[in-house]
Amino acid sequence: MKFKAILLDDKAINRTLIRISHEIIERNKGVEDLVLLGIKTRGYPLAERIASYIKGIEGKEVPVGSVDITLYRDDLSVVTDKVEAHDLNLGLEIKDKKIVIVDDVLYTCRTARAAIDAIMDVSRPMGIQLAVLIDRGHKELPIRADYVGKNIPTSKNEIIAVSLNEIDGEDHVKIYDSNSNEE
Repeated sequence: MKFKAILLDDKAINRTLIRISHEIIERNKGVEDLVLLGIKTRGYPLAERIASYIKGIEGKEVPVGSVDITLYRDDLSVVTDKVEAHDLNLGLEIKDKKIVIVDDVLYTCRTARAAIDAIMDVSRPMGIQLAVLIDRGHKELPIRADYVGKNIPTSKNEIIAVSLNEIDGEDHVKIYDSNSNEE
Protein backbone atom coordinates (compact mmCIF):
# COMPACT_ATOMS: atom_id res chain seq x y z
CA MET A 1 0.00 0.00 0.00
CA LYS A 2 1.20 3.47 -0.80
CA PHE A 3 0.61 6.22 1.75
CA LYS A 4 -1.18 9.19 0.16
CA ALA A 5 -2.06 11.65 2.90
CA ILE A 6 -3.08 12.32 6.47
CA LEU A 7 -6.73 13.33 6.30
CA LEU A 8 -7.19 14.15 9.99
CA ASP A 9 -4.61 14.59 12.72
CA ASP A 10 -5.33 14.35 16.45
CA LYS A 11 -6.51 17.97 16.74
CA ALA A 12 -8.79 17.64 13.70
CA ILE A 13 -10.31 14.43 15.10
CA ASN A 14 -11.06 16.16 18.41
CA ARG A 15 -12.58 19.21 16.71
CA THR A 16 -14.69 16.91 14.56
CA LEU A 17 -15.97 14.91 17.54
CA ILE A 18 -16.79 18.11 19.44
CA ARG A 19 -18.82 19.32 16.43
CA ILE A 20 -20.63 15.97 16.16
CA SER A 21 -21.39 16.14 19.91
CA HIS A 22 -22.99 19.57 19.48
CA GLU A 23 -24.99 18.33 16.47
CA ILE A 24 -26.29 15.32 18.44
CA ILE A 25 -27.39 17.58 21.32
CA GLU A 26 -29.05 20.06 18.97
CA ARG A 27 -30.90 17.49 16.88
CA ASN A 28 -32.16 15.62 19.96
CA LYS A 29 -33.01 18.84 21.85
CA GLY A 30 -30.74 17.79 24.70
CA VAL A 31 -29.69 14.35 25.88
CA GLU A 32 -32.90 13.03 27.47
CA ASP A 33 -33.31 9.30 26.63
CA LEU A 34 -30.11 9.33 24.54
CA VAL A 35 -27.81 6.29 24.35
CA LEU A 36 -24.57 5.98 22.35
CA LEU A 37 -23.65 2.54 20.96
CA GLY A 38 -20.17 2.20 19.48
CA ILE A 39 -19.54 -0.48 16.89
CA LYS A 40 -16.49 -2.49 17.85
CA THR A 41 -13.64 -1.90 17.48
CA ARG A 42 -13.05 1.79 16.81
CA GLY A 43 -16.64 3.00 17.12
CA TYR A 44 -16.69 2.32 20.85
CA PRO A 45 -13.84 4.68 21.84
CA LEU A 46 -15.34 7.31 19.53
CA ALA A 47 -18.69 6.90 21.33
CA GLU A 48 -16.95 7.28 24.69
CA ARG A 49 -15.24 10.48 23.53
CA ILE A 50 -18.52 11.90 22.21
CA ALA A 51 -20.18 11.07 25.56
CA SER A 52 -17.36 12.88 27.36
CA TYR A 53 -17.78 15.97 25.17
CA ILE A 54 -21.56 15.89 25.65
CA LYS A 55 -21.06 15.74 29.43
CA GLY A 56 -18.77 18.77 29.19
CA ILE A 57 -21.39 20.66 27.18
CA GLU A 58 -24.62 19.57 28.89
CA GLY A 59 -23.34 18.50 32.31
CA LYS A 60 -25.14 15.17 31.96
CA GLU A 61 -23.84 11.63 31.50
CA VAL A 62 -24.94 9.80 28.36
CA PRO A 63 -24.90 5.99 28.61
CA VAL A 64 -22.41 4.29 26.27
CA GLY A 65 -22.52 0.68 25.15
CA SER A 66 -20.84 -1.35 22.45
CA VAL A 67 -21.99 -3.81 19.85
CA ASP A 68 -19.96 -6.46 18.02
CA ILE A 69 -21.85 -7.11 14.78
CA THR A 70 -19.62 -9.89 13.43
CA LEU A 71 -22.36 -12.52 13.31
CA TYR A 72 -24.81 -10.07 11.73
CA ARG A 73 -22.68 -9.34 8.68
CA ASP A 74 -24.27 -10.46 5.41
CA ASP A 75 -21.02 -10.23 3.46
CA LEU A 76 -19.04 -12.77 5.51
CA SER A 77 -19.03 -16.55 5.16
CA VAL A 78 -21.93 -18.22 6.89
CA VAL A 79 -20.66 -20.24 9.85
CA THR A 80 -23.99 -21.30 11.28
CA ASP A 81 -27.68 -21.04 10.54
CA LYS A 82 -28.29 -19.59 14.00
CA VAL A 83 -27.49 -15.90 14.16
CA GLU A 84 -27.09 -14.33 17.58
CA ALA A 85 -25.77 -11.09 18.95
CA HIS A 86 -22.14 -11.56 19.85
CA ASP A 87 -20.97 -9.45 22.77
CA LEU A 88 -23.84 -6.99 22.74
CA ASN A 89 -22.42 -5.06 25.70
CA LEU A 90 -25.37 -2.87 26.30
CA GLY A 91 -25.65 -3.21 30.06
CA LEU A 92 -28.29 -0.54 29.74
CA GLU A 93 -31.87 -0.20 28.66
CA ILE A 94 -32.45 0.76 25.02
CA LYS A 95 -36.22 0.27 24.83
CA ASP A 96 -37.84 3.58 23.92
CA LYS A 97 -34.44 5.34 23.85
CA LYS A 98 -32.86 7.45 21.13
CA ILE A 99 -29.90 5.38 19.95
CA VAL A 100 -26.90 6.90 18.20
CA ILE A 101 -24.75 4.23 16.58
CA VAL A 102 -21.13 5.43 16.34
CA ASP A 103 -18.55 4.06 13.90
CA ASP A 104 -15.26 5.17 12.40
CA VAL A 105 -15.83 4.72 8.64
CA LEU A 106 -19.02 4.42 6.60
CA TYR A 107 -18.30 2.54 3.38
CA THR A 108 -20.81 0.01 2.00
CA CYS A 109 -23.28 0.51 4.90
CA ARG A 110 -23.32 -3.21 5.66
CA THR A 111 -21.77 -2.68 9.10
CA ALA A 112 -24.39 -0.04 9.96
CA ARG A 113 -27.19 -2.35 8.79
CA ALA A 114 -25.77 -5.21 10.86
CA ALA A 115 -25.66 -2.95 13.95
CA ILE A 116 -29.29 -1.95 13.40
CA ASP A 117 -30.28 -5.63 13.12
CA ALA A 118 -28.40 -6.47 16.34
CA ILE A 119 -30.05 -3.60 18.21
CA MET A 120 -33.51 -4.51 16.98
CA ASP A 121 -32.97 -8.12 18.12
CA VAL A 122 -32.36 -6.86 21.67
CA SER A 123 -35.15 -4.29 21.98
CA ARG A 124 -37.21 -1.65 20.25
CA PRO A 125 -35.64 1.80 20.58
CA MET A 126 -37.51 5.06 19.98
CA GLY A 127 -35.23 5.73 17.02
CA ILE A 128 -31.79 5.01 15.64
CA GLN A 129 -29.32 7.59 14.32
CA LEU A 130 -25.85 7.08 12.87
CA ALA A 131 -22.67 9.07 13.56
CA VAL A 132 -19.44 8.38 11.65
CA LEU A 133 -16.03 9.97 11.67
CA ILE A 134 -15.51 9.38 7.91
CA ASP A 135 -18.03 8.78 5.10
CA ARG A 136 -16.09 7.53 2.10
CA GLY A 137 -18.96 6.76 -0.26
CA HIS A 138 -19.58 3.52 -2.21
CA LYS A 139 -22.84 2.72 -0.44
CA GLU A 140 -24.50 -0.58 -1.28
CA LEU A 141 -27.55 0.01 0.92
CA PRO A 142 -29.88 3.02 1.28
CA ILE A 143 -28.38 4.16 4.60
CA ARG A 144 -26.91 7.57 5.35
CA ALA A 145 -25.21 8.95 8.41
CA ASP A 146 -27.03 11.60 10.43
CA TYR A 147 -23.71 12.99 11.69
CA VAL A 148 -20.58 12.94 9.51
CA GLY A 149 -17.17 14.12 10.62
CA LYS A 150 -15.73 14.35 7.13
CA ASN A 151 -16.90 13.24 3.68
CA ILE A 152 -13.96 11.74 1.78
CA PRO A 153 -14.90 10.60 -1.73
CA THR A 154 -12.61 7.66 -2.48
CA SER A 155 -11.93 5.18 -5.22
CA LYS A 156 -12.37 1.49 -4.46
CA ASN A 157 -8.57 1.18 -4.67
CA GLU A 158 -8.10 3.53 -1.74
CA ILE A 159 -8.08 2.51 1.91
CA ILE A 160 -9.02 4.76 4.82
CA ALA A 161 -7.12 3.83 7.99
CA VAL A 162 -8.36 5.26 11.29
CA SER A 163 -5.99 5.06 14.25
CA LEU A 164 -7.23 5.93 17.73
CA ASN A 165 -5.12 6.48 20.81
CA GLU A 166 -7.16 4.00 22.88
CA ILE A 167 -6.37 1.15 20.46
CA ASP A 168 -3.43 2.19 18.30
CA GLY A 169 -1.54 4.61 20.55
CA GLU A 170 -2.12 7.62 18.27
CA ASP A 171 -4.92 9.56 16.63
CA HIS A 172 -5.04 10.08 12.88
CA VAL A 173 -6.90 9.19 9.71
CA LYS A 174 -4.76 8.28 6.71
CA ILE A 175 -5.53 7.34 3.13
CA TYR A 176 -3.58 4.73 1.18
CA ASP A 177 -3.58 3.47 -2.40
CA SER A 178 -3.97 -0.31 -2.31
CA ASN A 179 -2.62 -0.70 -5.86
CA SER A 180 0.92 -0.03 -4.67
CA ASN A 181 3.17 -2.03 -2.35
CA GLU A 182 5.06 1.05 -1.13
CA GLU A 183 4.55 2.42 2.40
